[in-house]
Amino acid sequence: MRRHLENTDFYINEFLLYEDAIPAKDGASHISMFLGYWFIRKAMWGSPSAIRENAASLKKFYTFMREQGQIDPDELQDLKETITEKMPEWVGTLERYVDPDITDPKKIWEL
Repeated sequence: MRRHLENTDFYINEFLLYEDAIPAKDGASHISMFLGYWFIRKAMWGSPSAIRENAASLKKFYTFMREQGQIDPDELQDLKETITEKMPEWVGTLERYVDPDITDPKKIWEL
């Protein structure tokens, strides 16, 4: 439980407030930017398991937000589908990012 709180705190207080302050209730649509790009670049402890753990924490958080009426069911469903569909891509990007043999950003981010 503590880890979920720490992960959610990092998402809200670091990512959502990083450039433009995004209210947590509006953050569900930013999950791909967080786990697929920002987390990879900013979380020095990033690993495939850390991405999966953060995804689980955010699913729990946004499920709670749905229960509180802060987001609608479609937003929660979209978040869960995005996590399921994009997880392999996010993990692959992180693995390329930490690979010392890959120095070309185009190859890391598959541009």
